Amino acid sequence: MSVTERILLGPGPSNPYPEATLGLAAPLLGHLDPEFLAMLERTCGRLRSLWGTENPLTLPLSGTGSLGMEAAFANTVRPGDQVVVAVNGLFGERMCEVASRYGAHVIRVDHEWGRPVDTQRVLDAHPAPALVAAVHAETSTGVASDIGALGRALRERSGETLLLADCVTSLGGMPMDLDEWKVDIAYSGTQKCLGVAPGLAPFTFSERAWEQRVPSPPVWYLDLGLLGAYVRGGPGGRAYHHTAPTAMVASLDAALARVEEEGVEAVAARHAAAGAHLREGLQEMGLELFAAEGHRLAQLTSVRVPEGVDSGKVRERLLREYDLEIGAGVGPYASTVWRIGLMGHNARLNRAELVLAALRRVLGR
Repeated sequence: MSVTERILLGPGPSNPYPEATLGLAAPLLGHLDPEFLAMLERTCGRLRSLWGTENPLTLPLSGTGSLGMEAAFANTVRPGDQVVVAVNGLFGERMCEVASRYGAHVIRVDHEWGRPVDTQRVLDAHPAPALVAAVHAETSTGVASDIGALGRALRERSGETLLLADCVTSLGGMPMDLDEWKVDIAYSGTQKCLGVAPGLAPFTFSERAWEQRVPSPPVWYLDLGLLGAYVRGGPGGRAYHHTAPTAMVASLDAALARVEEEGVEAVAARHAAAGAHLREGLQEMGLELFAAEGHRLAQLTSVRVPEGVDSGKVRERLLREYDLEIGAGVGPYASTVWRIGLMGHNARLNRAELVLAALRRVLGR
């Protein structure tokens, strides 16, 4: 079997940290092996540190980031609940869809794509919703929103409303402090800034959320009560729920150890430097950035396709001639925006220089 090696500089997946690849290749352990359970506890602790939370129920769910979104709504939404969703891109749209499938009355707060979430508009949407949901780092547009401002404002106004944050493209690439931000529920994915292959959804659930959770959600596989009995255990020990993907957990643990060794602040600074270098080079080429200035993600840059240029043909040439992948836009911007990711192991100046050089050649600039 022959597999081409690609440089994955799209919106995800990204090339994994070498440590994550080694972790994936380690001897396989069973999901109830004491050595694996110790690794799982260590992984959950490292996730808490990276999230900036003390939530006991913090774990890697068996599935991608979309499963994390599903688990969040399955365990918190009851039919008829008022749920406010800030929509400023594709993943806010998906939150509306998932919440509605669990019977929520969804109140959309629409924003222009590429603009950050407006805290006051979200607050004005409903005086006391059961849940407010927003995307921290919108993968579809490359824009960051101030989740901390939203969380603190919600907590000051109501002690009952829960805040859910999509952190799929932020965890591992930006400084995070969920407890200080008053975020109750958050999920991510391993394939972006965490530098691990796709397959796990880091997830965290506060004590406030636990007290208000749906005790028997309609999806058995995502029941946090059952999952918590396996991850956290109880008086009778750990209760089997499903066969955990032990190799993926080993890979995540190895990547988190690598991030821990480098230092969370240093990792964030590395992402910031690589992103700034990329943005500067794109603008020097005369290209226009898409996300609002002052709210642009370092780890995922959105740039407008020049007029008269075929987006798909450029991406095809980059892949064919340089084994280099960048992403198209989505939704109404599918053919007019490119998305370039410098995430995890790829958050380096040499990766930024590589994609800039390749674009200059392909675009003739």
